[in-house]
Amino acid sequence: MIEPSHLNATRQSYDTVAADYARFVMAPAALDPVSRAVLSAFAELVTSSGLGPTADVGCGPGKVTAYLTGLGVSAFGVDLSPKMIELARAAHPELRFEVGSMTALASGDDELGGILAFYSTHHLPPAELPQAYGEFYRSLAPGGHLLLVTRVGEEEHQRRTYGYGDGDPAPFDSYRLPADRIAGLLERVGFAITAQTLQAPEEGAKRPVAGFLARKPATGTAS
Repeated sequence: MIEPSHLNATRQSYDTVAADYARFVMAPAALDPVSRAVLSAFAELVTSSGLGPTADVGCGPGKVTAYLTGLGVSAFGVDLSPKMIELARAAHPELRFEVGSMTALASGDDELGGILAFYSTHHLPPAELPQAYGEFYRSLAPGGHLLLVTRVGEEEHQRRTYGYGDGDPAPFDSYRLPADRIAGLLERVGFAITAQTLQAPEEGAKRPVAGFLARKPATGTAS
């Protein structure tokens, strides 16, 4: 099967910036109170459900995966970038990290108790979001929980070059959608939205951040 070109481009870009990204991106404990509260709520939901492990998809260098583990979650990380996974394994050798794509998760059907997509779905073209959301739904056990956090706004596609510190910059494609459209796509594959947050842009940012807590119904199938 031929891999979509945008996945290969995203992988190469994150491989390029991985080491500097890991140094410069803040630890979850330094996030704003609302972001920490949403992560804590998600952690409580998945640990109390007792349904299975939690996948942190687009885990990068593993900082959020480790943070969830500190909250009592049985978490492992998945990322498209082998360099990111290499750094995550080095920083957190006690945890599980694997190379993979959110559009084709290696997890079996109904295997996971939770899935976290924390600022990781925005590199997917909107036409591919249903496939990724469908993979989330397929992999979650009935009653399992999803937390998706991303920047939202009017639909747009941007291609920019980013660098972290003194390292080499790399090009990235980024897509934005309105929050209600994301919620609708999640519901269309079968999720029930249980809570939604909308945070005003932080200083220096232009777009608000939306968080979607969703649950795979204990009974029933995706439409």
